Amino acid sequence: MWQLAVLIGLLVAASACALSLGTPYVPLHRLPGALLDADATLAGVVVTELRVPRLVLALVAGASLGAAGLVLQEALRNPLAVPEMLGVSSGAALGVAAPLVLAVSIPAAVQPLLAIGGAALGGALTLLAAGLGRSPSAVLLTGAAVAAALQAALLVLMVMADQLDLQLIYRYLLGSLSARTWDDVTGLWPWLLVAMPALVLCAPVLSVLRLGDEDAEALGVRAQRARFAALAIAIVLIAPVTAVCGPVAWVGFLAPHLARRLNPAVDAVRWLPWSAAWGAVVVAVADLPARLALAPVETPAGAWTALFGVPVGVALLRSGKRRPTARRRPAAGPEAPTSSGADERGSGPEVVSTEMGESR
Repeated sequence: MWQLAVLIGLLVAASACALSLGTPYVPLHRLPGALLDADATLAGVVVTELRVPRLVLALVAGASLGAAGLVLQEALRNPLAVPEMLGVSSGAALGVAAPLVLAVSIPAAVQPLLAIGGAALGGALTLLAAGLGRSPSAVLLTGAAVAAALQAALLVLMVMADQLDLQLIYRYLLGSLSARTWDDVTGLWPWLLVAMPALVLCAPVLSVLRLGDEDAEALGVRAQRARFAALAIAIVLIAPVTAVCGPVAWVGFLAPHLARRLNPAVDAVRWLPWSAAWGAVVVAVADLPARLALAPVETPAGAWTALFGVPVGVALLRSGKRRPTARRRPAAGPEAPTSSGADERGSGPEVVSTEMGESR
C-alpha cells in the first residue's frame, strides 16, 4: 500500500506540474476551468490541445516501455536485457528515419508499420545470430553487436541527410515528446489493444522461463518458442512508441528494476503491472525537465531518462546483489555450520551471475 501511495503521489504531482507549468502558466485552481473552456481561452487551448495529449502520450509510452523491458528481462533471464541492447529500438528508429532521409513520402499511419518492421528485423537478426535464442547470455551479447551495427547504419543516414533533416533525425533519435497531439496518441491504441491480451497470456510463461530452459521444458513450455513470442510482444509494445516519440532510452531498464526492488517476494505476473506503472511515472517525470529546464528551448525526454535511469538502475541492481551477503555471519570455529546455501557457494565480487533470481 505504501508503494501504491508513493506511485499515485508521484503521478499526481507530475501531472499537475505538466499541465500548469510552462508558457502560459496556468495556476492549479484554474486548471478545471481551462479543461472545460477548451476553445474559449488561450490557456484552455494550450492545456487541452498540447499539454494533455503530451502527458497522456508520456504515460502510455512509459507503460509500454516498462512492460516490454520486464518481458525481455524475464524471457532472457538477464537484468541487462533491454530494448537498447537487443537491436529492437535501433531497428525501429532505422525503419522510421530511412524514409525521411531518402525523401520518401510516407503517411503517418504507415510509420508504426515501418517501426515494427525495423524492430522485427533487429530482433530477428539478434536471435538468428545467437543460435535461435537457445542461450540467453548469447542473445544479449549478440544483441549488443546487432544494435551497434544498426546504429552505424543510422550514422550513415545522418551523413547523407541535409541540415534540416539532420536536426529532425537527431531530435528523434534522442526520444522527444515535443509537439505531439491527440492524433499521435490515438495512433497507439490499436497496437496496445493487440499487445495487452498477449501480455496477460505471456506473464505466467515468463515465470516458468525464469526456472531455466531445462526446467521449463520439463513443465511443458518450449523455451525457444516462448522466447520468440516474448520478443514479438516486446516489439509490438516498443515499435509504435518509437515511431511516435523516438527511442526513449533506458526506461525498459529502470522500470523493471524498480518493480523488483520494491516487490522482491512476487513473480513476473505481479511485477508486470508495477513495471508498467513505474515506466509511466519515469517518462512523465523526465518530460518535466525536458520541457522546462532550458525553456524556451526544449530538450529531448530520452536524454533525461538515460541521464538518470542508467545510474539509478545500476544502483538498484547492485544493491539487490549485495542484500544476501549482508546477512552473512563469520563462523565461530571449524565446526560451525554455514548459515545458508548461498554462503556455501561463496560471495563477493568474484561471483557474478547474469541470471536473475540467483542473488536471492
